[in-house]
Formats: sequence, structure tokens, C-alpha cells
Amino acid sequence: MRKTFGAAKAVMLAAASCIAAIGPAAAQDSPSSEPKRANWAVMVAETEGGHRIGNPEAKAKLVEYVSYTCSHCAEFARTGDGALKLLYVPTGKINYEIRHLVRDPVDLAAALLTHCGPADKFFGNHEAIMIRQDVWLDKARKTTQAQRARWQFGTVGARFQAIASDLDFYEIMLVRGYSRPDLDKCLSDEAKANSLAENSRADMVAYDIKGTPSFMLDGTLLEGTHGWEMLQPHLDKAI
Repeated sequence: MRKTFGAAKAVMLAAASCIAAIGPAAAQDSPSSEPKRANWAVMVAETEGGHRIGNPEAKAKLVEYVSYTCSHCAEFARTGDGALKLLYVPTGKINYEIRHLVRDPVDLAAALLTHCGPADKFFGNHEAIMIRQDVWLDKARKTTQAQRARWQFGTVGARFQAIASDLDFYEIMLVRGYSRPDLDKCLSDEAKANSLAENSRADMVAYDIKGTPSFMLDGTLLEGTHGWEMLQPHLDKAI
């Protein structure tokens, strides 16, 4: 037994010596850790005219002009938003910005809600409103004259809160983690409402935008491009 123990001890010591000898060399030969790649798909920033997702220094810059009461905009949200955020934005070669073309009080109320909270909530808010558009637009068509009158008179907050109540915007946003007081505060933000409306008018005049959704790529309005199938070839060419 002693002989076996001694032999085993000798082997263990020899192995330890070998490991000590090759340790530094092995460490030197191991590849250096690569720097982490930025996750552009979660990098969201508020811009002067809207919200942008992706690499701010991307080669290609896409802007969508959107109206929440536009059915074609909701269609693009279903068919194009996901592809942009899953296939294009993560590459860092393109960023995607959403700006508003406000057409009516309902549109503006929805825009105020999408802007509610920190910037990184915007795209989720936008998607939530758009995905339910057919439901709340149907409610809007069925509203009474008395309901619509509440949308036109009173304080800014009272008007937009009436819209949010009549069209179930509150229910949509509560699921997003907001409280009713948070939402009422956003709907009462007159400065934000004025800014959204003014930016909308300015962009329509500056870029001669005639409808929604419209797309601008690297500062050039893409004439006749109002859906994903028409937009995708422009993106592939740009990057």
C-alpha cells in the first residue's frame, strides 16, 4: 500500500509540474475574447420628429411617416415592422425611424400614448396600437354624435381622455404596464400634442408627403412606395 501511495504521489507531483510548465503557454495561445457586438435591435432613441431604433451611425437611414388611423399603416406594421427589426436593424447597417403625420384627433391621441414613458417603450406601444387598429377603428365608426362632441370641446386632456375611453386605448396601454394616471398625464401633455402636430405639418410641406405610410431613405422620399414588398428592394440596394 505504501508503495502504491508513493507511486501515485510521484505521478501527481509530476503532473502538477507539467501543468505548471504549460499553463502560461496555454494561456498565451488561447484566443483573446472578442469585443461584444452592439445589440442594435434594442437601441432606441427619441429624435426631433419621432423615435429611431438601431445604429445611429448606420449606412442607411429609413424614416416611415405613419398615421394611426391609416389602415395601410397597420398593414405595414404587421408585414414590415417585424422584418425590419429582425433582419435589417440588427446588422447595424440600417436604422429605422417612425415619425407621425397627424390626420385627426384620434390619430393625435394615439400618438400621445405611443410617446408615453421612456423612449424604449415606443416601438412596443406603436405595435400594440397598430395591431388592435381594426377593433378600435370599428368602435370609432360606431360612436354617437355626443361622444364625438366630447372629442372636440374642453381641455386638451379631457378631449384626448374621452377618445382613449371611447376607443379602449386605456385597455391596450394598461396591458403594456402603464397606470391610468400615467396615461392621463400623457394625454394631457399639450406641449407634446402641439409638437407632434407642428412637426407633422412641417414634414408634409418640406417633403411633399401626400399619404401614409410614406418612406424616406437617406433623405429621399420613395415615390410610390407604400408597403413592404415595394420597400424591401430599396433597402437591399442601400445596404
